[in-house]
Amino acid sequence: MTGSTDTLTTVDAVQRPRSRAATSERVAALAQRHGALGVLLLACLVSAVLFPSFGSRDNLVGIAIQSATLIIVALGMTFVIISGGIDLSVGSVFALGGVLAAWAAQWGPLAAVGLPLLVCGAIGLINGLVIARSGLEPFIVTLASLLGARGLLLAVTDEGAKTYLVPRDSGLLDVGRGTALGIGYPVFVALLLCVLGAILLQRSRYGQALFAIGGNAEAAALMGLPVARVKILTYLLSGLLAGLAGVLNAARLGSGVTILGVGLELDAIAAVVIGGTLLIGGAGSVSGTLCGVLLLGVIQNVINQIGNLTSSIQSVVSGAFLVVVVVTQTYLSRVRRLR
Repeated sequence: MTGSTDTLTTVDAVQRPRSRAATSERVAALAQRHGALGVLLLACLVSAVLFPSFGSRDNLVGIAIQSATLIIVALGMTFVIISGGIDLSVGSVFALGGVLAAWAAQWGPLAAVGLPLLVCGAIGLINGLVIARSGLEPFIVTLASLLGARGLLLAVTDEGAKTYLVPRDSGLLDVGRGTALGIGYPVFVALLLCVLGAILLQRSRYGQALFAIGGNAEAAALMGLPVARVKILTYLLSGLLAGLAGVLNAARLGSGVTILGVGLELDAIAAVVIGGTLLIGGAGSVSGTLCGVLLLGVIQNVINQIGNLTSSIQSVVSGAFLVVVVVTQTYLSRVRRLR
């Protein structure tokens, strides 16, 4: 009996640390996946208490409308970062899409949407082809595309001297400024794309291949996955989504503003990382990115609510918050590996 009791005590002593380790791993994984949602809810709660006007319907709708275009751009960036890459061209592609939409609106809404998607999709396709076929680093390739898209933008606008206006009778304005349930159409477009993106990421072979490639591209190739094809499609989607965001922004503003999009790629990367997507690739979610974008929108709105702070404060706060998130993600990843 004594020997049996000693054995049970030994087994229990071994199992308890394993149980604690498994619990720690689950907590770390949960925090990594859903931390952005928790911080977003906490930020909204604190903001509503400190600023009574924050919780008003008009203010919340305003945050959603201001965030809609960034949501669309960040959606494409999510796919790119999960694949282990980066796309620095989305800001310039976004601006180019808006200018082309305003310029082509004189020939009708179809031209205003089709031309930007064609051009911006082509830029994304070129990015994907060069990265997948040549093996060059995405940072270098998309940096070159950033400069190329901005140069094309300047060529279309006569070095920025021309600002194209969307005709007042254009149906494009109805899309950009129309509302349903008191909410702008771009918000519904962004949410619809997020739903479709989540389904594509979680329920399709493409999505599973994307995670595998981001985790280890060489192992994915040995498994027979079409690594090059997936990367090409990923950058194509990023270009198309950035161009579409530019179209919706031009429709909302009624013009193609040439100075927009500067630094947008950094905002998109920040939102994606804040949302829990790892910069090294292989892990991430659309819902996390959505929370990341909204959190940045809440921060900007709170700074505006304070009133006596400059817009540069938002960049400082967002940058500091991003550093905290990256450090936290690194720690949580280390905990999961050690356990």
